[in-house]
Amino acid sequence: MTHKHRATWAAVFIAAAIGCGSPGPEQEMEVRRNWAIAIHGGAGHFGEEDLTAEQQAAYTASLSAALAAGEEVLQQGGNSVEAVETVIRIMEDDSLFNAGRGAVFTAEGIQELDASIADGFTRNCGAVTGIRGYRHPISVARSVMDSSEHVFFSGHGAGAFAAAMGHEPALDEWFFTEKAHKRYLRAKRRAAKSDALADKKGTVGCVALDSQGNLAAGTSTGGMTYKKHGRIGDSPIIGAGTWADNRTCAVSATGWGEYFIRTGVAQDIHGRMLHGDESLVEACRNAIFDEMGELGGDGGVVALDASGTIALVCNSAGMFRAWSSPDGRGVSMFGTTLEGTVEVQ
Repeated sequence: MTHKHRATWAAVFIAAAIGCGSPGPEQEMEVRRNWAIAIHGGAGHFGEEDLTAEQQAAYTASLSAALAAGEEVLQQGGNSVEAVETVIRIMEDDSLFNAGRGAVFTAEGIQELDASIADGFTRNCGAVTGIRGYRHPISVARSVMDSSEHVFFSGHGAGAFAAAMGHEPALDEWFFTEKAHKRYLRAKRRAAKSDALADKKGTVGCVALDSQGNLAAGTSTGGMTYKKHGRIGDSPIIGAGTWADNRTCAVSATGWGEYFIRTGVAQDIHGRMLHGDESLVEACRNAIFDEMGELGGDGGVVALDASGTIALVCNSAGMFRAWSSPDGRGVSMFGTTLEGTVEVQ
C-alpha cells in the first residue's frame, strides 16, 4: 500500500525519557527529526551485577546490529513497517532473546511463539499466538495484517495461515537453545514455589517513524518460561503490547504480560495522548507507573510519536534497549543511571 506523504520537517520540542526506575524530570530540546527508531530486547529484575562484561558486550552488539538494520531501511527512504519487520526478524534469529530461536519453553517443554505488528497510517494490524514451526512469527503477523481480512490467528490456525502464505518453516531443533532449556528445567524444579515465573525478560520489539511521517510498531516473544498450556501474554495483543496510530504514537511493550493486558498499556498511552492531551513521555510514565505499576506489574515500553520523540520508560531494574535518529544513537541495559534525555549529536 502506498504510504501517505506527510511533512515532518517543522521544528518540534522533543523530550525523550530513556531511564527506568523512579520518575524524574525531563529536559527539552529543539530538534528536527524526519525518522526515528527504538527497540527493546526485554525487561526484568536485572542489574549490572547480574551480567558479566562478556554478556553485556554480547547484548550491546546484538542490539546495535538490529538497530543498524532498521536505520538503514529508514535512511534509504523505506517505510516504518518494513523497518520494524526487518529489525524483529534479526532479533528472532538471535538466541540471546526470547523470540524465535532461543524462545523459552512452556510447562509442556515446547516453544510457542507470539507476535504482532501495527501500521500507524492505515491503523491496520496483525497478530499470531501459539504458533510453532515457523522461523519468523513477526512476518506471519505482517501477512495477517496485509493479506487477510482478519487481525488475529492462534495455534493451528496460525500455522495453517503461515503455510498458505509460504512462510519459511523451521524444525523444533532450530528454536532450541541450551540456555532456554536450562531456564525451563530450573522453572520446572521450582514450579511449586511462588517465583516459578520470575524469569520473564527477553521479549523483543521495535517502533519506527519513517520519512513520510508514518509510525509502526511490532513485538515478538516466546512468552514466560514454564507458562501454562494456552497462556497468552500481552505481546500479540493489539492495545496491550503493541500499538501504532499516526495521530499519537507507536508502542511496543515488554514485561509481565498479565498486567499490561489488565491495564491495556499500549492503548492507554494512545488514549492519554489523543483524549487527555498528554505528551508521549507523560503518557508512557503515567501508564507504566500510575496504572500498571500500581497493580504490581513490572516492565516497560519503547515508544515514538509523529514528531520523533523517543520514550524508553520502564519500572523494572533493567530493560535492553537501543534508539536512533538523525541526532544520534544509543544502546543501554540498566535504567538507574540513565534518567534524562537523548543527547543530540
